[in-house]
Amino acid sequence: MFIFAATETKLIKNMYKMKRLFMAAFAAATLCVGSAYAQPAAVKKIIETAKTDNQTMHHLDILSNRFGGRLIGSDAYENAAEWMLREFKKWGIEAHLEEAGEVPVGFNRGPWFGRLIGGDQPMTLHFCTPSHTSGTKGIQRGHVLIEPQSQAEFDRMKHQLKGAWVLVGGTNSGWPIPHSAKDDSIRNEQKKEAAEIAKKNMEIRMKNRANNTNEPLIPVKEIPALYYREMIEAGVLGFIQSSTVPIRALYDRPMINDKSTTFDNLPEVCDIKLDENQFAVIKKMAQERREFWLEFDIRNHFKLGPIKYHNVVASIKGTHYPDEYVIISGHLDAFDVATGGVDCGTGIAPMMEAARLIALSGAKPKRTILFVGFAGEEFGLLGAKAFCETHKNKLGKIANLFNRDGGPTPPVGISVPKAMYDDFVEICKPVKDINPEYPFEVTIAQPRKKPTTMGGTDASVFAVQGVPTYGFREQDFKGYNFNYSEIWHTERDLYTKSIPEYMEHTSVVTAIVALGVANLKHQLSREGMYTDQ
Repeated sequence: MFIFAATETKLIKNMYKMKRLFMAAFAAATLCVGSAYAQPAAVKKIIETAKTDNQTMHHLDILSNRFGGRLIGSDAYENAAEWMLREFKKWGIEAHLEEAGEVPVGFNRGPWFGRLIGGDQPMTLHFCTPSHTSGTKGIQRGHVLIEPQSQAEFDRMKHQLKGAWVLVGGTNSGWPIPHSAKDDSIRNEQKKEAAEIAKKNMEIRMKNRANNTNEPLIPVKEIPALYYREMIEAGVLGFIQSSTVPIRALYDRPMINDKSTTFDNLPEVCDIKLDENQFAVIKKMAQERREFWLEFDIRNHFKLGPIKYHNVVASIKGTHYPDEYVIISGHLDAFDVATGGVDCGTGIAPMMEAARLIALSGAKPKRTILFVGFAGEEFGLLGAKAFCETHKNKLGKIANLFNRDGGPTPPVGISVPKAMYDDFVEICKPVKDINPEYPFEVTIAQPRKKPTTMGGTDASVFAVQGVPTYGFREQDFKGYNFNYSEIWHTERDLYTKSIPEYMEHTSVVTAIVALGVANLKHQLSREGMYTDQ
């Protein structure tokens, strides 16, 4: 009896042990099945949400039309960063502002208006000013003069300069007229050279007169704003330079990069870039000494600095490999002559929507996905540089940086090294389920020389560090005739230049592909990215 009972007890124990092993195996199998279908389910949800409630253009509307141009150091940039932070948190995504640097002064652009009064053809003027240049002191009206190119010319007209708008030579490239002490020194040397040429030309004229010859004169180089400092001291209202259309306006880079810049040594006269067609008319009227005036009201305002600026960083933490990363990024800043609707609203808006779609899908990525709005790209890739410096330890663990900074055209493919090809083919299969009429192809990219210099966009900062930065190939395949050079840093960088169906497609492709990389069982191989030479 005892023997039997003991045997029975042992048997029961073995049965319970087998049951526990079976249940554990079943649970593991169930978990595996669940994991296998977790991504397809999330992808399906992403596509469904994107088709019925795509918010990409809403994000872009807020960025470009409520905040407008977003220079670092401006109210618009700070407000846009705070708004992005709020939106990420609203979607349940962890987010914070990360200090990236500071500028010596801030700048806010207000309205601007100008007109020609008098003469035969009064007109409203089409113009703008570079950032960080002076506005007017209310409405200012003045006569027009053509700048002097010699000391004799300056001396002859110096009493006319007070209260005048001065037409200067050259064609606007977006930058203001150089006005530092170094620039004044360069102009002094140019004046000496011009004086020597004038002396030699006088000798040639006298020789020609005496000998009845026709020796040609030495050409005199036209130097824009040669008497810049002297004209300011004489009391000019401002300078006007011809500009091609659409008008490009950048910023006062030397002043912003000068550590000695303060609120107390800012420029005090206007630097106006005028439509080349109107400039030609006004110059001819001035040459003909017609009686007319120009009137401007330009409301440029500075902020007391220094002013700190921040990257916006949001994250969905990885479940398996939280210390490995996939990054979706664009730059939040934009020049303020327009509203930054394309450069780089078309990068930020799809990135934000990709974040929202992933969050709403309930996806639990294996790797951490970072969503980054970089600051100060337009001022020298400043935010990306600061991020790489702050997160040096992360750079070797970034699977890929998907950075977008190229306009509203949609992704139609991606080229990756051979070692990544099979992974991306599998990852990108669902892309064809979004919209069958949109093409998408994964191709093999040949190894390239590792970059050693930064430039162009934020991705270059990461590429120099060896981080994979494979982005989508884009194409205006439906023929919307988008022209990037038309908007690049010009007055036409507007919300209306974006293409809604392209933008909406971009957001969902970005979400699916980034999530796919984050969910790989292994880290993407970096083999074959660069040549050995």
